[in-house]
Amino acid sequence: MLKLIERLGPVAESAASDTLTLPFELRIRGRLKTKSDGGRELGLFLDRGPVLRSGEGLKAESGEVVRVCAAVEPVVTARVSTGLPLARLAYHLGNRHVQLALGEDEKGGWVRFPPDHVLEELAELLGAELEHHNATFDPEPGAYNQVGGGHSHSHGHDHDHTHEHHHAH
Repeated sequence: MLKLIERLGPVAESAASDTLTLPFELRIRGRLKTKSDGGRELGLFLDRGPVLRSGEGLKAESGEVVRVCAAVEPVVTARVSTGLPLARLAYHLGNRHVQLALGEDEKGGWVRFPPDHVLEELAELLGAELEHHNATFDPEPGAYNQVGGGHSHSHGHDHDHTHEHHHAH
């Protein structure tokens, strides 16, 4: 088993010998026995707390690097007018202490979360239109949990082939 013991922050695809695709609920764990996308047995022995981010590298005891990928999973994307309505939606959903992804595309700004009927009802009460679909879920890390303690940023584009980037300032 390849023991992954250190978080490296974002790494280029070319820097990794393998990839590990996980849904959000498994990317929040520091300890996990799993298989890489290449079929290798992996053990995660990481600090608890920070979410594994899509594109993050994990270093093994051997020095090898495995790159984390966010899995495609069921999500709800809530869309509402930009400005105050979008800020209000993000505030009220975030006030429920749930993980949220925020983004922007050609249709405007959005808030994304795992399916949850209570959150969906709240979003609709605030005027949002909901889209139930499958996509990656890579929520905001929070101001105090930025990878490497610095500025993280992404590119706000959503593609049908399940490859997404999100701004996180």
